[in-house]
Amino acid sequence: MIAVAVVAFAAAAAGMGSRASYGAQTTADEPHYLLTALSIAHDGDLDVRDEFARMEYLPFHEILLDPQAAPRRDGSLIEPHDPLLPVVLAAPAALGGWVLAKLTLAAVAAALAALLVWIAVRRFGVPVLAAAVVVGVFAASAPLAAYGSQIYPELPAALLVAVAIAALTGPLGRGGLAALGLAVVALPWLSVKYAPVAAVLAAIGLWALLRAGRRRTVLALAGGLVASGVAFLVVHQALYGGVTPYASGSHFVDGELTVVGSPDYVGRSRRIVGLLVDQDFGIAAWQPAWLLLVPAAAAMLARRPRGWPALLLTLAAGWFVATFVALTMQGWWFPGRQLVVVLPAAVLAIAWWARRGGGRLAVAAALGAVGVLAQAWVSAEGALGRLAWVVDLQSTSNPLYRAWTAVLPDYLTENAATWPLHWAWAAALAAVAVVAWRAERARSRAAPIGEAARAAA
Repeated sequence: MIAVAVVAFAAAAAGMGSRASYGAQTTADEPHYLLTALSIAHDGDLDVRDEFARMEYLPFHEILLDPQAAPRRDGSLIEPHDPLLPVVLAAPAALGGWVLAKLTLAAVAAALAALLVWIAVRRFGVPVLAAAVVVGVFAASAPLAAYGSQIYPELPAALLVAVAIAALTGPLGRGGLAALGLAVVALPWLSVKYAPVAAVLAAIGLWALLRAGRRRTVLALAGGLVASGVAFLVVHQALYGGVTPYASGSHFVDGELTVVGSPDYVGRSRRIVGLLVDQDFGIAAWQPAWLLLVPAAAAMLARRPRGWPALLLTLAAGWFVATFVALTMQGWWFPGRQLVVVLPAAVLAIAWWARRGGGRLAVAAALGAVGVLAQAWVSAEGALGRLAWVVDLQSTSNPLYRAWTAVLPDYLTENAATWPLHWAWAAALAAVAVVAWRAERARSRAAPIGEAARAAA
């Protein structure tokens, strides 16, 4: 756990020297999170008008920055972001500026990696070496390593999801219930977009308790979650003027729900595959080992080991939100942002799939090494000023990335190859899932026969 945590921290911290854009160290939502953190540290509130007046953003956003918030009647500015991340970063930002804030998130990445090793070994029976290899390569590559040095709530949310999974796959005693409740309650305070994932985690826990006949515990947990939901709505109405923080945004002129755009669900369905294999923003473009999620999830669904709903249902919830609810998968951020929150479930599923070592672990390590190299490459290029992570990340000179992405569909600038590649990948991934499911079903049927033969011998 310590070794993998060190690797994760180093990989995340290596990206700190990379600029988000050529005009600013941080960009998009990052400086707004930092300004709110400074306001909490200096003034004890979320009002950033004095921070903007003093241009306190200049150390981390060297050009003119406009507020994202619309002024309230009293003139205050409350940025349209949930407050938990600024609360977490308030002391680090006040003491060490953007550098210490990013180091704090790198520490979160380290904690996440260590916890994932523990869950894989203790909850899913993965040998230590296999757990360390699988978790290590994903922790040292995109998007987990990247968001360990980006000022976004993605990594803290992923850590909370891992905490919830650890609780759900355990006995759900007092400690487990407390951990689950804390994670479920805290997730929407990091960002309201995590509410569906939090709801799924809560539902899994309540169902497990109900099946165990613990009705009083079910009522107590459900009551506490309902009360926390009411508090969330009341506080948001008071702070932001709506049920979500987007109500205070200056660019949501037609209402807070315009944050999801005008959904074209048929058109957005391309993201089911695109979130994985898009040439620029797909997570497999930057870490090919994420492709192993397909056979891993299919095999887990076929075998259904203890704790499987905590992984697959959580992953499905996050993938659904990223596909059909999120405005876009290709935005002003490092690739993979919409999926980071549920990637701990993906890592654990792949670790379980590779638990027996052999060829599976070798494939995970080999593909993972390509992704680790890609992350190290863009970290070095960013530190040297050769590219900015948000502006032109895809212009990296990494020859492996450039060769690999030639066979991936480009949904951002569609061309003649986009849709043939899309359907080819969709068919290939579906075929892999079917083969993995059938193979695992055959193994599960053969296992009792083998155990009986050994017992007879």
